[in-house]
Order: sequence, then C-alpha cells, then structure tokens
Amino acid sequence: MTPELPADHRELMIALSGIVNDYPSVDPEEALAALADEAAEALGRHGTPQGRRERTGYTILLYATCWYASARVYGKSLLTSYTEALDGILATLGPDPCTCPADGGGHPAHLDSEYGVEAGASMLTEAGRAAFAEDRGLAGEAMAVFDCEAFLAELAGRAADRVREAYRRNFGGIDVSHLDARFVRDDGGVDVVALQEAIRRTWENNTGPVALWSARRWLSGQVRDDERIGLFLCLWMGVAQTYAGLPPSYTRDLAAALATVDQDVTCEHPRHPWSTATANTRSRYLAVVHLYAPEDHPDTPVPAELSSRELWECPVQYAELARTALKDVQDWRVMRGGDEEDWEG
Repeated sequence: MTPELPADHRELMIALSGIVNDYPSVDPEEALAALADEAAEALGRHGTPQGRRERTGYTILLYATCWYASARVYGKSLLTSYTEALDGILATLGPDPCTCPADGGGHPAHLDSEYGVEAGASMLTEAGRAAFAEDRGLAGEAMAVFDCEAFLAELAGRAADRVREAYRRNFGGIDVSHLDARFVRDDGGVDVVALQEAIRRTWENNTGPVALWSARRWLSGQVRDDERIGLFLCLWMGVAQTYAGLPPSYTRDLAAALATVDQDVTCEHPRHPWSTATANTRSRYLAVVHLYAPEDHPDTPVPAELSSRELWECPVQYAELARTALKDVQDWRVMRGGDEEDWEG
C-alpha cells in the first residue's frame, strides 16, 4: 500500500503551510502556540524512537515557522513558548560534530518555507517519513541527514536566536536619540521639514523610528508653539503610513502622546486644513513642508481659505487626528494579536 501521512499531521501541515505562505486558514497565534506546546511535550519522550522522530519533526517545524512567530504576531507568550521549546530541544542534542557523508547531498536546505512544513510534519511518524521519502524520491542517507544532531542543533539555534531578537525588538526599549542630530536645529527647535523628508523615505524602514521620535519629543514638552502642529502631523503620518503596524515597543509611546490630546472640544469651523491634504502621502508631505518652508516648497493642496494658523491649530483638528491615529494603533493590536498587557508594557 502507498504510505500516507497521518490525518492529524496532514491537517497540521495544511494549517502551517497557510501560515508560512502568509495566507492562514486558522488563527496563527493559536496554531503556533499549540505547535510550541506539542514540541515541548514531546521532549518528555526523548530517548525513545518516537521521541527522536518527534524531535526532528518539531525542530524543523519550529524553524520553518519561527519567522512568522517573530514578525507577524506580537505576543510575549508565543515567543516565550518558542524559546522554551527550542532551548529544550538544544539541551537534548550532543556537541559531536556532523558525520554526514559529503557525497550524501549535505544537510537539507530551504526548510524555512512550505517545504520545511511538509518535511517537519512528515518526520513526526514512520508513516509520514515513508510517504515523504516516496513522494520526494529520497532514501537511505538522504533521509538519515534529517536526524543529524548537528543539523538539528543548527536549526534550533538559529530559530532561538531569531525569536529572542524578535522579543527584544517587539517589547524592549527602542533608542531613537541618535535622530536628535537630524531633527533638532542648532537653536534647539524641531526641523519639521527634515522630519518630513525622512518620513517620506518609507523604503528605508524609518517611518516607525520617525513616528517614535516625534511622540517622545511631544511627550517631553520641548515643543515650541509654532512647531506643535508640524510635529503632531509627523506623528500622525508615522502611524497612518505604517500599514503593517508597529510592535508594542513603539506603540506604547505613540498611544501615550496621542492620549494627551483633549477630545472634549468643539468648534464652528466647517472644515480644517488637514482634510484637504489626506489624499495620499505626497499630498500630506506638500501640505506640511509648505506650512514650514513656503518659499522653498510653494506647492500645497491646502486652499488659501483654509491656510490660516487659527485653523491649523484648532483643537478640534488635533482631536480628530488623535482619534484616527489611536484607532489605527488599536487595529494593529487586533491584527497582530498578543495579550493586552503585552501592548501596555
């Protein structure tokens, strides 16, 4: 009879394949947390034939999915579970160097993908291994290399390093003080035009740091009256233009700065300047740089009748901006998962 992957492991493979392809059919946080728990539980069978098979399979699965756990889900408990499972696996692996024959094709490559999920799920059982070997045309040494302890230690070590770095990046302190040299003028004021030039360069992955710097400057109180709206708009744009969301290490200060704006305000203005500048990133940029350097940047989407400082500084406009930005931050929490306390620090 043709060997087949057990039904429950086939379901596991399908679920994890959707996750690593970034098209999950199940809740990624729940599925990955269950995977880490199962890997940790399997360590109790270490030393048995079943335990050795499972160690190989779960090591490969944790390695293949660690990028998603690190980059797509902002949950402390998930990263902690991955770290504990990987550290547990590493503790079972000996320090002996690899003895795999060079002519055997070397260690399997490209395991951080759908292939890794297929291989990992298949390695958990003898039936799965037989099905994988037949489907892939592998036998003997080509299959044995999956169980090489040096190979497994390399995978587990790389995955553990990636998860620990994600924990630091997502929940640790982010230092943006080096940006003072770029955004603070010699007279101590904020260079709003320089902030705008930086936030435009989204391909440099600097939107988050610029938004965080703006939030911390706002919270510090070191903001002159003429800088307030410009700095706040840079903060707002940093949130609005970060479409994939920012981790809790950023959002704590972003939310704190936005929460300083009074929402209990009213006015009689039918429109405010920013309502005419939100069509796209370039329109926003033109509006802000014209406001702060009109001679150097004469073009603006804001009509003359809405360009007065009184309208720019209207408390209702601040309230509207803060409200929409806070909603974006809340949407990131829903999208990225994790517990509420993970986001609050």
